[in-house]
Amino acid sequence: MHAVILVLIEVLIVIALSRIVGMGCRWIKQPLVIGEIIAGIMLGPSLFGLIAPDLAAALFPSETLPYLNVLSQIGLIFFMFLIGLELNPKYLSGQLDIAILTSHVSILVPFSLGTLSAIILYPLVSDGSVSFTAFALFLGAAMSITAFPVLARIITENNLQRSRLGTLALTCAAVDDVTAWCVLAVAIAVAKEGDFVKAIPTIIAAIVYIGLMVTAGRWCLRYLAKLFHRTGRLTQFLLACIYMGVVISALITEVIGIHLIFGAFLVGAVMPKDHDLVREIAQKTEDFVLIFLLPVFFAYSGIRTQIGLLNRPELWLLCLLVLVVAIAGKYIGTYVAARVSGIDKREASALGWLMNTRGLTELIVLNIGLSLGVISPLLFTMLVIMALVTTFMTSPLLEWTYPKRLIKLDLVEPEPQQAGGIEPVTPAYRILVPVANPSTQQGLLQLAAAIAGGQSSSAIVHPLSLIEIEEDYAFQSTPEAADRLIQERYQQLEELIQTLEPPSIRSLIHPIVRVSNDVARATTEIAKLDSVSLIVVGWHRPAFSNNRLGGRVGQILSLAPVDVAVYIDRGKQNVESLLVPYIGNIHDDLALVIALRLLANCDTAFLSVLQATPATPAPSEFSYELRNVMQQLPQKMRDRISIIQPKETSEPILAVVEASARVDLTIVGMSRAWGIERQTLGRYTDELAIQCQSSLLIARRHSQVSSHLDWGAGSRE
Repeated sequence: MHAVILVLIEVLIVIALSRIVGMGCRWIKQPLVIGEIIAGIMLGPSLFGLIAPDLAAALFPSETLPYLNVLSQIGLIFFMFLIGLELNPKYLSGQLDIAILTSHVSILVPFSLGTLSAIILYPLVSDGSVSFTAFALFLGAAMSITAFPVLARIITENNLQRSRLGTLALTCAAVDDVTAWCVLAVAIAVAKEGDFVKAIPTIIAAIVYIGLMVTAGRWCLRYLAKLFHRTGRLTQFLLACIYMGVVISALITEVIGIHLIFGAFLVGAVMPKDHDLVREIAQKTEDFVLIFLLPVFFAYSGIRTQIGLLNRPELWLLCLLVLVVAIAGKYIGTYVAARVSGIDKREASALGWLMNTRGLTELIVLNIGLSLGVISPLLFTMLVIMALVTTFMTSPLLEWTYPKRLIKLDLVEPEPQQAGGIEPVTPAYRILVPVANPSTQQGLLQLAAAIAGGQSSSAIVHPLSLIEIEEDYAFQSTPEAADRLIQERYQQLEELIQTLEPPSIRSLIHPIVRVSNDVARATTEIAKLDSVSLIVVGWHRPAFSNNRLGGRVGQILSLAPVDVAVYIDRGKQNVESLLVPYIGNIHDDLALVIALRLLANCDTAFLSVLQATPATPAPSEFSYELRNVMQQLPQKMRDRISIIQPKETSEPILAVVEASARVDLTIVGMSRAWGIERQTLGRYTDELAIQCQSSLLIARRHSQVSSHLDWGAGSRE
């Protein structure tokens, strides 16, 4: 009982540390798996055992390791089932000829370099109990692996799943996955039998079993899929049958002489790729496996990783050799094959870095090698470092080689089409509207469309919806599932657009949907890439602050390199009476210009300019730019503008609040005088936001160079 209690305490520590370090890695734009691997290493002799050896020995004694091993093996079996489940034949449908050549060369080159480096490493880090053939095969397999799950998540997070690069990388990784697992199965068979000739019966048995699974096994699973559609849900009986099939298949491959994980992978791979069935199986399986069992595997691997074994300069040089061979073999092999296939240099380079991702898949291979005794603890540690470095470097090198300005972040949105077959007009004025919830933000989009103008305008409004995917291995983060989520969000936005009035403005609305876990940063990147003139963002109360302009809104205000307006909706259906408190700073200029756009786009709108300084009731002077604009306005617009002065008061904000009771929308610039004072990064006082009796638009100007005055020729008649 003591051992069981100790194992449960160990599991608690492992899960907590994995989550903490994993979130830290997510914060620096790295895959969650990096943090989980690091957390496992931290709990082993490399850190915890080094700084607190007595406590480490008490918390992770040797007698509990078999329990952790059993839990980690169960986790691996079902994780490999999930990987097989995710391996969709759809990934093999695009550019298959290029992918087959590229993926096989990307395996052959690192495999060859790995086996050649075995000549150097075998006498230094191995012993006579392991045959050179088994050692070389295993090292070659370890060098040639690509982590399909991690690569798929990187593609999803960079919105590459519909690009040529993304589809090619997915296809290459899928082909690579199948080939590499076959190579690994041969390496395991040779390692267990001692030489290649003795391993031939095992290899033949494995081929026969694969054939049975592809035929009879697939037929049985199709029958289960029919039962699923007949009942309309994944019952406990059906799920029990599937889990039993996973375990039975794993046992069969172990008996054959390869490894448990191959049987589990096969069941997932031959499972009918019916989306509803796969989604339900994944959702019912992945949470427990990924949250509870997989971190135990990382901890078990970390306990067996001993960085302290690299205690001499020559050993670190060998580690560097392993790293160089792994990176050069994978990158050069992929790059050369892609260039031969006609891929341009930049895409070929980006593909090389993507295929260089190792991640969790590499760790699985290494643990198998260590368990079989093919690789020593010293070489295991070197290869774990290689897995970490190659995974960590993928995202920054991909961004450096293939930055978002080249991806353009608009791979799926069609260019605006004008009614009546007219050629599309390049928009001179773009408004970006982050939409967190399409069902509740009609007023925000309606206002943005009103600022943009009517159908004759050359302005465009982009409702931006960002889909946040928190987990690296969740089913919804696969490229195919992410595409489905994107399409569903497009449908929701289209339904929102159809509610806008008048119908003529709907043609100005062109939604953008992206996958991103950093809303503020993604919004500012898209604003830069699409040359946005104005961001109109809705107010929301931050979860951990009483400040109404904090959280993501404050981040966008701080980061966005364009003008921003924050909208607080009081539920006014019409926006016809406008109020602009004006004291003469650049933010007030922006507020007044936005009001003039609204005035130009609505013939029934009226504008009141509350013109005063906080110290004296003397009228504030308009800026030179605004004086020219006001003079050039058509008479029918000037007739709808009134300039008023408030009563003398020591609190100018009270005059604004009083005047706001008589209008539909108050547009105010960022100004200390009006109580919109910037206190710290991303935090603003909210007195006016609380007291204003109309809807409120708070404008923040980024640069005096930007212009919002070209609202279309139709408004100047």
